[in-house]
Amino acid sequence: MTIDLTEAALPRISDDVGKPSYDRSSLTHGIVHIGVGNFHRAHQAIYLDTLFGLGIDHDWAIIGAGVRPADVDMRADLATQDWLTTVVELEPAGLTARICGSMIGYVEPSSTNLIEALTSPEVRIVSLTVTEGGYYVDATTGGFATGHPDIVADIASPDTPKTVFGIIVAALTKRREQGTPAFTIMSCDNLPGNGHIAQNAVVGLASEVSADLGKWIDDNASFPNGMVDCIAPAAGDRERALVADTFGIKDARPVTCEPFRQWVLEDKFVAGRPALEKVGVQFVADVAPYELMKLRILNASHAVIAYPAALLGIHMVHDAMADQHVRAFLQTTAQNELIPSVQPIPGVDFGEYFANVERRFSNAAVADTIPRLCQDGSNRQPKFILPVTAERLAAGRPVPGTALEVALWCRYCAGTDEEGREIALDDPIAKDLRESALRARANPAAFLEIASVFGPLGQDAEFQRTFAAALNSLWEHGVRKTITAYVEEAKASCS
Repeated sequence: MTIDLTEAALPRISDDVGKPSYDRSSLTHGIVHIGVGNFHRAHQAIYLDTLFGLGIDHDWAIIGAGVRPADVDMRADLATQDWLTTVVELEPAGLTARICGSMIGYVEPSSTNLIEALTSPEVRIVSLTVTEGGYYVDATTGGFATGHPDIVADIASPDTPKTVFGIIVAALTKRREQGTPAFTIMSCDNLPGNGHIAQNAVVGLASEVSADLGKWIDDNASFPNGMVDCIAPAAGDRERALVADTFGIKDARPVTCEPFRQWVLEDKFVAGRPALEKVGVQFVADVAPYELMKLRILNASHAVIAYPAALLGIHMVHDAMADQHVRAFLQTTAQNELIPSVQPIPGVDFGEYFANVERRFSNAAVADTIPRLCQDGSNRQPKFILPVTAERLAAGRPVPGTALEVALWCRYCAGTDEEGREIALDDPIAKDLRESALRARANPAAFLEIASVFGPLGQDAEFQRTFAAALNSLWEHGVRKTITAYVEEAKASCS
């Protein structure tokens, strides 16, 4: 027998499941979060739920929001269960579950409703998880893409915006007119300098509408950088069944995640903040070293295992880690190129951090998938892999590992695995990637000519040479022989 998840049903749910220890009716909102997906509910929402359990900061509850079509269904499902979510932590030794109660509402999805919600003086933080590719970053300049059609439309019609950033600007415009202080915009997306990128988007768009407005927002809002980490795979029927069968709860939108989460934040909150340091959030003067550590060790490691695994027909991340050739490729690339690209952080042992990454990737209970790691490569490669390559080349150092990773991505983008099975590319520029990858079989430089991905790096002669050798080997000898040859050559060079 299962119990429908609602506030009233909480006393009937098994005591083996953690439940809010606080009175949810005492909560009032201080945060609007845009982009209520699995990661947010496994990460930020859990930190706040834990904080509320200490009996403090009950005026910092979350109101969810979003303007995508998917947000309509998300809101409808969460409304039926009083905005509660079952969060299952996938411990290797067994599953644990808790009901998260830190969300107390969800804005009806529309630009008008969201602008009105953000205009409320109670809102002091607007947090975001809109994906790495959702910030309108110009791939060539690294700045805000004011020429993007979505942004052009918002600049032309600032009172009826369609993008998240246009909505934030419209709300801040109204707050300014009403004499209401600005709020903090807190990106929780996996981007280096995510606060700066959010600031570029908001201030950049506002400045196009009015230079005076842009300056007011820049002077009065705040944009803390933050590093976030928790693997929360996509959830569907399997996870709903797991929650029902294991814990007796009928939850339309459960979340599963690994038993690890980390959050490092700059303490830059113009309108105050909850005392998240009491529940494990690290507040530091400079987040950049921690961001770089995660991006270049954890996220880049995801990319390193993703494409060889996909080409070998491996579907699960833990199975990729169990494959001796894939794991050796990861370990060699991480030790020789990824970890050395990160500047030391006092008190942090990168060897231990990487060993923990390996343990997390090997956790079969998480059931993370290789296709998830492979998606959106045109946005992820320039953030996780290519900066390492560019820096090493600029310093006159070899790049056999990261160049091979790019070659594996190219081979993957050609659209078939080593058994000839079709690969469906999940990428905003999938068509261009496939066409360039197919041309690259005869002319490897063709793939590196995708300027939106590679920029000037694609013209580097040494990178072209190393990439071409790796790609030619993949087509001629296959994945296993190519990555094994790389590993053996790296061992020989160290002996």
